[in-house]
Amino acid sequence: MRIWIDFANSPHPLLFAPVIGQLRADGHEVLLTARDNAQTVELARERWPEVDVVGTESPQSRTAKAGAILQRIGQLKRWAGGRRPQVALSHNSYAQIVAAALSRIPAVTAMDFEHQPVNHLAFRLARTVLVPEVLPVDGLRRQGARAAKLIRYPGLKEELYIGDFVPDREVLARVGLDSRPRILVVARTPPTRAVYHAADNPLFAEALRTVCSQPGAACVALARYPEQREAIRALELETCVVPEHAVDARSLMYAADAMIGAGGTMTREAALMGIPTWTLFAGRRPAADSWLERQGRMRTLASAEQLSGLQPRAAEPSSPIDLRRRSQTIERSFIEATLAAGSARR
Repeated sequence: MRIWIDFANSPHPLLFAPVIGQLRADGHEVLLTARDNAQTVELARERWPEVDVVGTESPQSRTAKAGAILQRIGQLKRWAGGRRPQVALSHNSYAQIVAAALSRIPAVTAMDFEHQPVNHLAFRLARTVLVPEVLPVDGLRRQGARAAKLIRYPGLKEELYIGDFVPDREVLARVGLDSRPRILVVARTPPTRAVYHAADNPLFAEALRTVCSQPGAACVALARYPEQREAIRALELETCVVPEHAVDARSLMYAADAMIGAGGTMTREAALMGIPTWTLFAGRRPAADSWLERQGRMRTLASAEQLSGLQPRAAEPSSPIDLRRRSQTIERSFIEATLAAGSARR
């Protein structure tokens, strides 16, 4: 089967890597496109140099954002017209889903944030919708994911790929740290250009200041966009490193004593690894985060003072082998849903 996978955001290359590997091992042809947004292309081309870049980064204003998506829909429709895939798969790539619908290609979408307003479009156009079991069904159905197209899988999407790596023992040197600090904190910036997120999150800067004011502590802040890197550097925090390019974030978090996440995916990755994790996400509370918090794997950061007195982590994180144990069931759900949709093509 000829399967088209689109990467619209930075987490997507990691998410789909195990799925792509298994599909190709099973003899299927997998075609790849990526939007030039945040670190998406860089992460995709590390794994698949042949990926086709279609579309530009997400602008800051909602009007410009809508225009960029409309432009990308047309570009993807033309791209698909020359390659004729039998099914499309993404993690709520709105442009791909619309382009696939216009081209009469069945689309499979995965999603793990029930408060994303564009779900109303994506779920109605997709043939199949894949979500974690922890998401409330009633809300998904109101967004268009009726029972006939909804597939729920156990755990979280991050468990599909979180163990698919070998920890890089040189990762600290690669991000510019000459030696391991007594306390290493990794921080992920807010998704400030996303339609579901508040325009600003001042708590993030306060958290960085609190971390970097502590003796022996250092922070690696992973920014999504150039303006975020500039804003962090303007804080003039001597022990805060801001990498210019995509890094092996899983290895970095694996070495960390704590994780501060103002977004979603990377925060959940750290929590699942067993790294002490705080979330200061400024959007509506995801069910996935609430689930992790009930399990004691994640805490909500309401005040930067909660980060005072940081200590080295008390235990080693889960091994990649242990992390991989839950991945096969989720991988199978993605693959079977995709092949079924392609076989039942309109």
